[in-house]
Amino acid sequence: MDIRRIAGALGAELSGVNLADGVSPALAADLRRAFLEHQVIFLRNQNLTPQQFLDFARAMGEPVEYPFVKGIEGFPHIIEVKKLEHEKSNFGGIWHSDTTYLDQPPMGSMLLSREVPPYGGDTLFASQYAAYDALSDTMKGLLANLKGISSSAKADVSKTREDRIKEGGKQEAPKQYLAEHPIVRTHPETGRKALYVNVAHTAGIKGMTDEESAPLLRFLFEHQVKPEFTCRFVWEPNAIAFWDNRCVQHNPVNDYHGFRRVMHRITLQGDTPA
Repeated sequence: MDIRRIAGALGAELSGVNLADGVSPALAADLRRAFLEHQVIFLRNQNLTPQQFLDFARAMGEPVEYPFVKGIEGFPHIIEVKKLEHEKSNFGGIWHSDTTYLDQPPMGSMLLSREVPPYGGDTLFASQYAAYDALSDTMKGLLANLKGISSSAKADVSKTREDRIKEGGKQEAPKQYLAEHPIVRTHPETGRKALYVNVAHTAGIKGMTDEESAPLLRFLFEHQVKPEFTCRFVWEPNAIAFWDNRCVQHNPVNDYHGFRRVMHRITLQGDTPA
């Protein structure tokens, strides 16, 4: 397996791996090390069946169902992330960490590209290790014991998917999820500290009024996605991105109106942020 870094803060492309051949314990360990070191890893030329994609996910963690969208036929853990030619909004089209409004947000998420537009549709990723490390000691001290309040209502997930939520929405899904998490979390495997707020879901700070929390959150939202903390992935068919939701944010760029983009996504079980 060859590993090539693609940016200073995070991100690496892995080559010499064919996941369709299966994931041995030794390969799984190598992939896991690359994942933890680089925060998001990319593998191209992975023409996988849904079962092979699920097998890869199970080698990396425990797949869980997404709260608002049904899985594809026969595979409840694989959801379709789709934007059609006539749609204007895309799935999750804002900087975010996945579903931080859950008590146990996912450890990681993986996307497998099925159809990509002729241009555009790239995904940006931002290292929250780098964002935290760049803060002053005074700011780190201020944030140390604060908790952010995440709400599924802030991004209004029912309106960001247009036709997809009509066809693929879960009838039993609650209207709103709320959770409180440390603004600075410690990664359970690496021990590193990362910022853990995001503009899509973090609606306030516990113990503060909205007027008090707004300026601090605004600063953090702008700071944590500075260009020097990011990398950009240009999709092609049969490519995989696998990112660590505990220390990475992502943002799918919505710049391909009039074209179709279809991805398969699997979410992996996480723990309670601490």
